[in-house]
Amino acid sequence: MPLPLPSPSSARPARTPRRRRTAAVLAAAATLALVLGGCSVETVAPADVREDAKGEAPRPVDCRQAKCIALTFDAGPGKDTPRLLDILEEKQVPATFFLLGSKHIDRHPDVVRRIAAEGHEVANHTWAHRVLTDIEPDEIREELTRTQDALQRLTGRKPTLMRPPQGRTDETVTEICRELGLSQVLWSVTAKDYATTDSDLIRERTLAGAGKDGIILLHDIYDGTVPAVPGIIDELKGRGFTFVTVPQLLAPAEPEPGAVYRP
Repeated sequence: MPLPLPSPSSARPARTPRRRRTAAVLAAAATLALVLGGCSVETVAPADVREDAKGEAPRPVDCRQAKCIALTFDAGPGKDTPRLLDILEEKQVPATFFLLGSKHIDRHPDVVRRIAAEGHEVANHTWAHRVLTDIEPDEIREELTRTQDALQRLTGRKPTLMRPPQGRTDETVTEICRELGLSQVLWSVTAKDYATTDSDLIRERTLAGAGKDGIILLHDIYDGTVPAVPGIIDELKGRGFTFVTVPQLLAPAEPEPGAVYRP
C-alpha cells in the first residue's frame, strides 16, 4: 500500500541526504520547501505556458478560452478503478492516471490497458512510491524507468508525465526527469482522501478548492473516493468547468521534460 500523500500545505520539508549542508543551509532549504509545499524547485502554471505557446490547441477544447480543470488519480490501478472508468465513460470526462508499479500495474494489467484505450492520459507515479528526494540518483532512475518500461509494454507508449510521491522533488529529481523525457505534475487541490472514507467530505473538500486551470488530486485506491466522483463531476460541470487531461490543460504548449507544473 503506498504511503499517504500530504496536501501541499501540510507537507514536511524534503530530506536530501545526497548533499551535506551546514545547519544554516538546512534551515533555509527547509523553509523554502515548506513554503513551496515540499517542492524545492521552480514551478510553472499551466496558464503561463499556454500564454507563451503558439499555435492552435487541439480540439475539442481550448483552455485559453474555456474554464478548464484536470481530474487526476494517483497510486492505482486498484479494485475500484474499473468502476471509476465506468463513471468517467458515462460522464464523458477524461482524466489523468498517475500509476504505481508494484502491486498495482503488475496486478491489474488489463485495467492499465483499458485506461489507455478509453483515451485517458497514462502517467508515471514511480514503481514503489519511494520519496525521490530521499534516495540516490540511481534509485530515482530505477523507480521511474521500471514504471516507464512496464507501461510501454502494456500500452505501446512511454508516459511523458510523472508525479513525484508526496509531491517532493528537487534539482536531482528534475534533472533525471529531464533525461527520461518526463514532466512533473503537482496539484492545486486535494481532498486528503487517504485520511477518510467519507465520500461526502471528499466531495466537499474537492469542490471547495476547485478553480480555473486547477489540477485535482484524488486516489482511486481508497474506499471513499470513487463514490465521490459523480458528485464532483456534476457540480463542477454545473459551474461551467470543462474537464481535460493535463496535456490538454497545457495545450497548445507541449509538456517540457523536467518542468514542474502546478497551478
